[in-house]
Amino acid sequence: MTSPDSMDTGMFLSRFDGQSKLLVRSLCGTSGAHRALGVFHRQQRANPEVSLSNLVETLCQDEITCPDTKTQPLTVKPLVCLFPALFKQNLLSFIYLVQSVLPRTTVLHLLKCLSQDLHPSPWVTALVRQLERNLGAHNEDPLYTTLCCQRLKELSQRLVGSGESEGWAKCFSDQPVESESQSASCLSELGTQRKRKGSFVTLDSDGEETGQQRKRIKMDLCGSECLDAEEQSAKAEALGSDAPEETPAEELQPAPDSSCDALPEHIKVSVLQIKELLESQTEWDQSSMEVFKVLNDCDPGQVEVLCSMLNFPDLLEQTLSKLCSSILGPSPDFSYSTAATLIKSLLLQKVLFLSEPASRCLVTAVMSLCSHYPRPMCHVLIRPVLEEKNIGNPQAELLNRLIEGCLDSHYRLLVLQMTFKIAWSEAVLSIIHSLLDSKPDLSEELFSQFTEQLISKGPQFTKSVKFAKLMLTVLTKYSSHVTAAHKHSLHGCLILNETFLKKSLQAALKRITHT
Repeated sequence: MTSPDSMDTGMFLSRFDGQSKLLVRSLCGTSGAHRALGVFHRQQRANPEVSLSNLVETLCQDEITCPDTKTQPLTVKPLVCLFPALFKQNLLSFIYLVQSVLPRTTVLHLLKCLSQDLHPSPWVTALVRQLERNLGAHNEDPLYTTLCCQRLKELSQRLVGSGESEGWAKCFSDQPVESESQSASCLSELGTQRKRKGSFVTLDSDGEETGQQRKRIKMDLCGSECLDAEEQSAKAEALGSDAPEETPAEELQPAPDSSCDALPEHIKVSVLQIKELLESQTEWDQSSMEVFKVLNDCDPGQVEVLCSMLNFPDLLEQTLSKLCSSILGPSPDFSYSTAATLIKSLLLQKVLFLSEPASRCLVTAVMSLCSHYPRPMCHVLIRPVLEEKNIGNPQAELLNRLIEGCLDSHYRLLVLQMTFKIAWSEAVLSIIHSLLDSKPDLSEELFSQFTEQLISKGPQFTKSVKFAKLMLTVLTKYSSHVTAAHKHSLHGCLILNETFLKKSLQAALKRITHT
């Protein structure tokens, strides 16, 4: 027997099997529905036959509860009614996202059990009604509560002028029961009324400006007139509010070439959460950072759409550093394609446009991603930077830091081979010099290819001190690789050199006697 006042989620874990325990734990706390969805997807990948039936059956089991006072009798309630309101809210949002894999009768049984809760939160009530509508249970009750309706009426009376009977007041006037289509059309009319009747706002002398601000208020994520009731239910899980509220201004706008509609509902919800997090001025806690786990649920196309919707290329560098720490922290390793898309979206534009040394925040972000994902970093950041005709010292300095601090020998060789296919400049010479200074394990074949590059590029760098220093490094640190054929070719290259290092180069070449 359990007292409702002493209820602790941990007390009931023993009722669940191992798979269900993980889901119950994930449903506790903020962003619980998203965490549970991630757990369920991992369980599906491990066992395609996995089912949620055991979880729902256990939640629907009767539990004897102690009364609040000794004069009251013992009561029997479904176990789900004894969980906190936030758990029930997360559970219903999770069920909404995965209802396609659950039998209709199973979901209806759970909703019937939740209806036995004597004091449900308004948001749980709205989610239950929405699920009943989705399942064709013919629940025509409005999603908003009586108290919510009354508050909206009071608010509408303050927003519209005297004698004005349209707008919100009309939407929430006393009517028997609204159907879902009527509610939707009412909300749509609300959006039209707001835009058309901004002149009725008489809060102060800046009424025109205030009207314009109200026009910018949106209820949609992807350009529709308003979020329908289903999207509001899913979004409720993300916001973790106790009652439905209107979403404040300036929701995300999708990129022109991206299809927001192609994203699953739970990813759309996560986009809103990430957007809010990126714009917040507060420190990010652990629960906030877990929203980035949605990236593991996205395919490459969805990751690209998500990055575009969130305007990752335009993030401030201070935010970029925090974002990289967050996506690398709680998340398991991304796939190559996901990591490549993130790196390209977050970093490439910023690195290509550098006109001065990279900031500390940008260096931190680039190095953290490079340490975790060196192969995609080489292909989607380092290669395009090397291929850029106007590469300068800022880019070269940043790449040198990656070479020295993040790339192992295998990836240094990969970058060195990339330089064989591009035009060389002073900036590229400094990168090649950094690669050779790191002493990668050059094979005879690779060294021969590099020597051919040196000899072919030599005539255009006869007065370049950087090129002369690069040659000196080859003749001193890699003397054991130089064969008689290499020595003969390099000798002809050194004759053309016009720098003060010419004699040192010729002396270093002369000292190489083994073949």
